Amino acid sequence: MGWALSKPSAMIAFSPRGPLRGAARIPGDKSISHRALILAALAVGRSRIDNPCDGTDILATIAALRAMGARIERHADDGFPAGQGWRVDGVGVGGLLQPAAPFDLGNSGTSARLLMGLVASHPISARFTGDASLRRRPMARITAPLRRIGARVDGDTLPLDVEGLHPAIPTRHRLEIPSAQVKSALLLAALNTPGVSELIEAAPTRDHLERLLALFGADIAVDGPHIGLRGEAELRPQALTVAGDASAAAILAVAALVVPGSELRMEGVGVNPGRTGLFEMLREMGGDIAFSNRRDISGEPVADLVVRHSALRGVEVPPEMAPRTIDEYPILFVAAAFARGRTVARGLAELRLKESDRLAAMAAGLDAIGVRAEALADGLVVHGGGGAPLPGGAVIDPRLDHRVAMAFAVAGLNARAPVGIAGMNIVDTSFPGFLSALEALAPA
Repeated sequence: MGWALSKPSAMIAFSPRGPLRGAARIPGDKSISHRALILAALAVGRSRIDNPCDGTDILATIAALRAMGARIERHADDGFPAGQGWRVDGVGVGGLLQPAAPFDLGNSGTSARLLMGLVASHPISARFTGDASLRRRPMARITAPLRRIGARVDGDTLPLDVEGLHPAIPTRHRLEIPSAQVKSALLLAALNTPGVSELIEAAPTRDHLERLLALFGADIAVDGPHIGLRGEAELRPQALTVAGDASAAAILAVAALVVPGSELRMEGVGVNPGRTGLFEMLREMGGDIAFSNRRDISGEPVADLVVRHSALRGVEVPPEMAPRTIDEYPILFVAAAFARGRTVARGLAELRLKESDRLAAMAAGLDAIGVRAEALADGLVVHGGGGAPLPGGAVIDPRLDHRVAMAFAVAGLNARAPVGIAGMNIVDTSFPGFLSALEALAPA
């Protein structure tokens, strides 16, 4: 009998079903999908995006782009390579239309921050709102630099209004707190800003947008931490394929590592250096993860992965790993629960500002299923059980956080008593096929 939700808010229980074996289909990368759709909407002509993430976060971005004039439809066979995806007819940089209604972005912080940057240098205004979780998330790190380029922003949490300025003011931004979302928002604002806008990163973050900007023909120069982008660009439409989502692959990889007898294959997973921190830490913990057939897809490095059940050991996670692993810490903490010894991770204050306070949510959830965990001001200590099944036997409130929900679902796959997740439908934010993927890998 498969996992199924009786209604969207229903609880679902996870328990051992035997080894996970076979090939898993990984959805397209969520971060890349947002950015590819936005650039396609700004290109002059028709683009095609294959293998995108189709989670609810992406649908929120699509709805906003449609409201500003872009035509985005499921593609038909129109001469591009076959595959699931979107056909986008762009309006050109500077061609966005005034939206008629507020943008309701649900749970998507990425949509909110990137679209704020997009609006900020166009002569339009927009109201941004979202669900209860998104309305609690601080936005000051993006609203402050947008004000410096001349946009009017009336608050630092949602709901808020952004009134763009054109021509906006080209600015030199220093990003003291590593954030790919803030960097991307400023680069999107720079696209319709005359002159050269500059960004300097204090620490490297994922560079998906920089790669896509080069692919779409923008005049962008990247020299280590320095990024320069010449505005009032004319972007060329593209036919591209989105790499498999590294964060989704991480969830299934940990499931294979902690469920005895498992062996899992995943093809075409994105291995952008800004996203592989989790895999590096899992291998340091003793995880059997093999990479093969490395190649590029639409400017992004990808590889095929084979993951086998492994005896894990606790590690000290360096704080500098955070920018490359920030979305994967919840599932890393679950891996640590099955490790031998103690895992300590610090430098994670950013996790308190995600869809939930992820440090608090993970500490509370681990304690509820019988794992000793100590929350630090900027991190977490997890005392592993050496690979034995976890006690389990609790219902977890994921606090409207898709990554917390999936992490504890994996914990339930090797627990003595079922682990329930309340509101499991939240995983549709980023991995709408999560339950089906687990079902396909479990023995009949």
